[in-house]
Amino acid sequence: MIAETVCSAVAVAGLGIAAVTAYRKRFLSAARIAAYALVPLGLVMTGAVGWVVDTAFSPAAWAGFVVLAGAWALFATTRAVERRRGGTRKERRAAARAARTDAVAPAASAPSLGQASRPAPGSASRPAGSPRGAAGSGGSGASDDFSDIEAILKKHGI
Repeated sequence: MIAETVCSAVAVAGLGIAAVTAYRKRFLSAARIAAYALVPLGLVMTGAVGWVVDTAFSPAAWAGFVVLAGAWALFATTRAVERRRGGTRKERRAAARAARTDAVAPAASAPSLGQASRPAPGSASRPAGSPRGAAGSGGSGASDDFSDIEAILKKHGI
């Protein structure tokens, strides 16, 4: 009974503040204050306040809230661990299976990569018609420029 009276008084006071605000030509703020003021009155009229009062003094309800909080904490913990591991067990198995099977045949990229080490300065890997400084890199050939990149790509299996 007292909760309903307090909520009604809060609603009337809020509507009074909204009226003063509207008198000062701040209609948008007045409408917002009136909306907030009508919430407690609506809660009283729907019976939600009575339910909250009955629940607040019920030990069984508090035990239920504790069980719900425990379930939520357990769920949040398992989700955090799952994210840290990288997905569910089914997703990890699928990723491991995909890692075992090569997306591209291993020999498909072998001709483009060639040897992983740099060729010797006078080796036959340099085209015969090109002079030694043709790449403009101060004495090393064009194949030397990309050997580091090729080694990195080969290391990562690309």
